[in-house]
Amino acid sequence: MVLKKPRIVIIGAGMAGLTAANKLHTMNASKDMFELCVVEGGTRIGGRINTSEFGGDKVEMGATWIHGIGGSPIHKIAQQIHSLESDQPWECMDGNLDEPTTIAEVSDTERNEHCSYYHKLAAKASNMSVATSVGSFLRQGLDAYWSSGSKEQEEDLKGYGKWSRKLLEEGIFAVHENIQRTYTSAGDLLSLDYRAESEYQMFPGEEITIAKGYLSIIESLASVLPPGTVQLGRKVTKIEWQPERNHDPMNVENGYCSRPVKLHFYDGSVMYADHVIVTVSLGVLKDAIHHDSGMFYPPLPSFKAEAISRLGFGVVNKLFMQLSPTHERKDEHSRGCFPSLQMVFHSPHSEMRHKEIPWWMRKTATLCPIHNNSSVLLSWFAGEEALALESLKDEEIIHGVSTTLSTFLSHKLHNENVSSEDKFHGYDEVKLSKVLKTQWGTDPLFLGSYSYVSMGSSGDDLDLMAEPLPKDKSLASPPLQILFAGEATHRTHYSTTHGAYFSGHREANRLLQYYHCLGI
Repeated sequence: MVLKKPRIVIIGAGMAGLTAANKLHTMNASKDMFELCVVEGGTRIGGRINTSEFGGDKVEMGATWIHGIGGSPIHKIAQQIHSLESDQPWECMDGNLDEPTTIAEVSDTERNEHCSYYHKLAAKASNMSVATSVGSFLRQGLDAYWSSGSKEQEEDLKGYGKWSRKLLEEGIFAVHENIQRTYTSAGDLLSLDYRAESEYQMFPGEEITIAKGYLSIIESLASVLPPGTVQLGRKVTKIEWQPERNHDPMNVENGYCSRPVKLHFYDGSVMYADHVIVTVSLGVLKDAIHHDSGMFYPPLPSFKAEAISRLGFGVVNKLFMQLSPTHERKDEHSRGCFPSLQMVFHSPHSEMRHKEIPWWMRKTATLCPIHNNSSVLLSWFAGEEALALESLKDEEIIHGVSTTLSTFLSHKLHNENVSSEDKFHGYDEVKLSKVLKTQWGTDPLFLGSYSYVSMGSSGDDLDLMAEPLPKDKSLASPPLQILFAGEATHRTHYSTTHGAYFSGHREANRLLQYYHCLGI
């Protein structure tokens, strides 16, 4: 048989997959060392990056922020391709908006000063015994804060109806918990490992969004690849590999030597490869091992399957809402867009709660315009609420959000003591004309949003995620048959696009080093 060039197949055309492809092609172009192919199950490139438009603004359905511009490879690419400026308005174009106004359910006023106490909790908790979860860590801080307080906590607050200071602080605590839930994707902070969080690293500098959209980064990475390298609509259903040498006489292509990995596709076709870089989400991998879908045959070794099982992978969804064109502020002297709101709810079990507010709105921390003077509002959802949102009809969402806003703003709008300079003065009622929601939890190509280190897991599991197969190099089976990349394979930058980027580079370099060592 004739010696063939190695074939590398990358599963997934998201950040990790296209970064690996970009690196491999760039290094391979002059040497023609191997064949390269990217297979993508969906109809677009980008994976969990998906830039869209809504209400005349550019919006991000998936990844949104460059988390720190100091040293970020994403920021560097965005600068190089001039993606940081645009004539079209884009999501968070003016950075984080002004400090949101905190308003409480069935309240006549807002009290921003109550938010500052939350930032004291970490200091309080740091003096306590080491917590096991982020949720218990924060709760320790709250309990310590209360234990150092006075009886004023039990007194009713003027302008807050039946809210006592303690109830209000509990409500504001819940607001910040819910913000952390969307940051981390952990549906419950009690499931988020406290010690592992300390390993997570941030880049220095400000956090910004990309004017021309996150998709411009993806398109730049893919632009160097020859036509036909990326194949869309090619969903892989099974990956057959050889943990031990097992010559398959049928694995022969045009007289060439056999390749150890066989990919099966949804349409019934197959493809052979020497190396496969798997970049599917942790959610897809979890589904594969929990439901014994046969995605890997033989099944993944226990060290890999157990790491997949232990790590957390949550659902975070975004809800964009378009203010009705007929929505106007009645006071001609009023200026500015809809205010940024931080909403404090009563406990879901409280008798004081407004019964018409739907349960899925009660863990929504904020509702804000996506930039100054935008008519598009945005709220974030995590966990069960995020999944519930995916199954709701647009009419149900509009009704639920409108009811919530009416409850929060009705007292304020009809309060004779509110000045014309008040942020809410001049609004009659808030009307929404349409909504746009993300659906990461039920999309079979993702089954969630991003990873976190859950209780019972550790940073070691993220390292195990990155281990290629077969692991035992002493076996006679071909090495580096299955490699893994993606945000859930990076110990210190998991859950981020730059973590996915780094992982794609890592696996490309692994293969390049292997063939360099062989002298090819």
